Amino acid sequence: MIDHAAPLAVIILAAGKGTRMKSETHKVLHPLAGRPMLEHLLASVAELAPERQVVVAGHGREQLEKALAGRATIAVQEPQLGTGHAVQQAEAALAGFHGDVLVLYGDVPFVGAETMRRMLDRLHGLNEPPVVVLGFEPDDPLTYGRIVADGDTIKWMVEHKDATEEQRAVRLCNSGIMAARSDDLFALLARIGNANAQGEYYLPDIVNIAIDDGRNSAVVVTDDPDEVAGINSRAELAQAEARWQERRRAQAMAEGATLIAPETVFFSWDTRVGRDVTIEPNVVLGPGVEIADNATIRAFCHIEGARIAGGVEVGPYARLRPGADLRVGSRVGNFVEIKNAVLGAGAKANHLTYLGDAEIGSGTNIGAGTITCNYDGYFKHRTVIGDRAFIGSNSALIAPVRIGADAIVAAGSAVSRDVADGELRLVRAEQLVKPGWADRFHDAMKKKKAEKAK
Repeated sequence: MIDHAAPLAVIILAAGKGTRMKSETHKVLHPLAGRPMLEHLLASVAELAPERQVVVAGHGREQLEKALAGRATIAVQEPQLGTGHAVQQAEAALAGFHGDVLVLYGDVPFVGAETMRRMLDRLHGLNEPPVVVLGFEPDDPLTYGRIVADGDTIKWMVEHKDATEEQRAVRLCNSGIMAARSDDLFALLARIGNANAQGEYYLPDIVNIAIDDGRNSAVVVTDDPDEVAGINSRAELAQAEARWQERRRAQAMAEGATLIAPETVFFSWDTRVGRDVTIEPNVVLGPGVEIADNATIRAFCHIEGARIAGGVEVGPYARLRPGADLRVGSRVGNFVEIKNAVLGAGAKANHLTYLGDAEIGSGTNIGAGTITCNYDGYFKHRTVIGDRAFIGSNSALIAPVRIGADAIVAAGSAVSRDVADGELRLVRAEQLVKPGWADRFHDAMKKKKAEKAK
């Protein structure tokens, strides 16, 4: 890596209408692995600590302004007259800036920080080229622009629609991603024209203009064409998701997790999975999930925003919502939902239970059908249950309420007042017994039905 200390600015192009997505949501805000594709790109950019960030927007710029929340300057391209014209719109936002500029695309989210560094290193390397282009060699070049090169020296660049058959035979393609010094970039952009098949101002033309000036640009080639794959439709979004998931599953297994049916497990961008974790089929892990060593996630669970400690067992058919915190050795069974609640070490909620806004002590047993009644229609309230308590089946715990350590709540109770340590609380209506009543009822109903059938 070359040692250079030039300040860095990043221009991200996101002005396209994204018509092929058929969506009111801006294209670059569609999620991949639970995170907008633009945020994937910004996370990689952040590793390079840019001095300035500019997002060039057009259609849907209000959505981008809200999503970015001041993290980047918004430059507007209206009308859209090509990629070269789009980059020009960032010039005012970079007034007074003198350093390196990376030009990226909001719908190409997986360009890695290391690839960006390679481009900047080449910009300051041999012969200090005016422009560095990121190239790739796909299995099928399709309609990508081509790079004619000798080694890493670019001899010419051409868009597919303007290319000859000989040029189209070249396999080295242009990703559109570039690095240049700011002074070179905007001086070259000022000289591009639109005498081409589309009548647009093409960003790659700056390379050819520099070549005409006797200054050869350079190409850096990525080893992974998926890194520069653009996303323009729902189908391409699904394909990108599939590629990301496949790599993430492979990573999890390489790091010591067991996935029984890997193709059915879905991770999010920030999922953390420990060693000797077993994940059964058809599990969805939303954003914010941490699973510690030796945990087991059984089939058909949906988990998001949850912390799962070592030795915990979850599912099958469990739902953990944000704020669920399962401590060491606890157990959550089938058809249990937990939200914003701590399940203490060794505690159990084995089936058919809702625990929301609650704190359950260590060793506590939550019987089937138990619910914490945490919402009064206006506010949420908390339930606190002490260590080693026993909550009988089909109990309703009406928050705010505290149940002490070693207490027992009898099955079928609706508890609305605090229960002391070691206390038994039984809240049931008195049973009413009427011998023979059911037989008389059935006889009367059968007689009535028979008379009605005549």
